[in-house]
Amino acid sequence: MPGLGLAVLADLIAIALLAYGIYFRRYHRRDLLLAYVALNVGVMAVTAMLAGSGAGMGLGLGLFGILSIIRLRSDSITQEEVAYYFVSLAMGLVNGLHPGPVWLAPALSLLLVALMYLVDHPALTARSRRQKVTLDQAYPDPRDIQPALERLLRADIRYYVVLEVDLVTDITVVDVRYRVRTDQPQHVPSLRTVNRFAS
Repeated sequence: MPGLGLAVLADLIAIALLAYGIYFRRYHRRDLLLAYVALNVGVMAVTAMLAGSGAGMGLGLGLFGILSIIRLRSDSITQEEVAYYFVSLAMGLVNGLHPGPVWLAPALSLLLVALMYLVDHPALTARSRRQKVTLDQAYPDPRDIQPALERLLRADIRYYVVLEVDLVTDITVVDVRYRVRTDQPQHVPSLRTVNRFAS
């Protein structure tokens, strides 16, 4: 079983690079660091066992899919963290099955790690922001919202969605995506409430 041994070693190296070398150093969330490693190693172990037995593979993979979706719905995580979940799951499946030549599973694992490093690199989208903003005024006309957001955020508004307009309490809630201007300090001015849920 030299192929399985190499796949296990490659998987452990890949998940260490992904979970600790990339994810934890960027997001500093210890609970998800543990979840990614446990998910990856567990999926790899059971997939390797099912692949060796030749029975119940479809049932096993379906079970992993259901369990991962339940876990994702049970806590508040960002879309970036969901991506790390699925890459951890994919690496466990690839190395558990270790199809084809012995070098294929390790190569795919390292390719996934490299892609996550590049695609989620902070320098790639350093000036892009997404926020949920509550404005201190009701704006029944959507055309008035963009100038107000540009004044408050001092940024170029790329897209926004009006979530709520309350004429009684005189507020407007907006989900806004914008790009920080290079000539402005990269901070958010004091708003009544600003809730950042993605960068």
